[in-house]
Amino acid sequence: MADTVTGPRPEVPDFPMERSARCPFDPPPGLRKLQEEGPLAKVRLWDGTEPWLVTRYAEQRAILGDARVSADTDQPGYPPKAGSDGSEGKLGFIMMDDPEHARLRRMVTAPFAIKKIEAMRPAVQKIVDDLIDGLLAGPNPVDLVEAFALPVPSLVICELLGVPYEDHELFQENTKTMVRSTATPEERGAATREMAGYLAGQITKRLAEPQDDLLSSIAGRVPTGELTHRQATEMALLLLIAGHETTANMVALGTAALLQHPDQLALLRETDDPKLVASAVEELLRYLHITHLGRRRAVTEDIEIGGQVIKAGEGVIMVNEIGNRDPEVFADPDRLDITRDARRHVAFGFGIHQCLGQPLARMELQVVYSTLYKRIPTLKLACALEDVKFKNDAFIYGVHELPVAW
Repeated sequence: MADTVTGPRPEVPDFPMERSARCPFDPPPGLRKLQEEGPLAKVRLWDGTEPWLVTRYAEQRAILGDARVSADTDQPGYPPKAGSDGSEGKLGFIMMDDPEHARLRRMVTAPFAIKKIEAMRPAVQKIVDDLIDGLLAGPNPVDLVEAFALPVPSLVICELLGVPYEDHELFQENTKTMVRSTATPEERGAATREMAGYLAGQITKRLAEPQDDLLSSIAGRVPTGELTHRQATEMALLLLIAGHETTANMVALGTAALLQHPDQLALLRETDDPKLVASAVEELLRYLHITHLGRRRAVTEDIEIGGQVIKAGEGVIMVNEIGNRDPEVFADPDRLDITRDARRHVAFGFGIHQCLGQPLARMELQVVYSTLYKRIPTLKLACALEDVKFKNDAFIYGVHELPVAW
């Protein structure tokens, strides 16, 4: 039966909530409190709107798998992110609904199939080993983000897409602006336009001279009428950003977390079992979860979730970082345990919008986590944890810098 209780309106908390400075790897305490009180609660966003916040695992999966909720940012009630006025445009098909979402997504599904990604593992291993060689031959201490965490996925996605790596500074700097929540709409729009202009030029080059890369495959759909030039550019932009920004943050944030859990780091460093390495990746994805501002949707028809009717035109936010800490699903959820089976996590989402690039992200993280700590067994923070600057000012959580020594 739907909730029809009337009475004094409870205080509506602001979202996003602040993390505890002493526990930067944990969700904000306010999220835990809301989860304990129930699966849904109203929150207030920066613009005064009040969407539903979904805090429990089962309800999050139910909503993400429901065709009556929309990923389209133009839908009434869609919860806007801070400072966004929509002028920077949509980020490809992830902000669309079926059938157009499915049509566009199918065009780039094949390169991310597990067998094709596994075939890339030796090349990714060489990238990781070469970068570690550079670390060991370079200055000590060093910022692991700049010297390792960013270059690994950047080199990989550049190779996959066919984007020249010598242009990496352009897309890394613009991406930082695009995912920084404190950036103004004008700043974010300018960065998006610069990136789109660059990739539009790459698409034009591939139309004239196709190569054996994903960018050429995308460009090849323009003459057939399957994509406009703009759609091809947007698709390339989505893949480039998603392909390096998220994984880079998981490399650095995962390392920071492991350095604070030496028993778990020792297990990972000393194992030769690929199953334990894979388990460690899943557990770190569950434990950390970098998309900390939630997956946002608009409800297009009345639905009932957790005994509450969510009406058409209302917004919902699935905060997966607290969903992944649901004690009903994960025993002792605030403990990092790389031996647990964490494969049910929702770090990659659920339903039709589940992350397309998850096979690539998993493989890259497996290579990094199985290599870095073995080759540099004395790796340690070169500063106190409280001096590490965490990305509370960005749409994607991580660290701005990670000074390390050995």
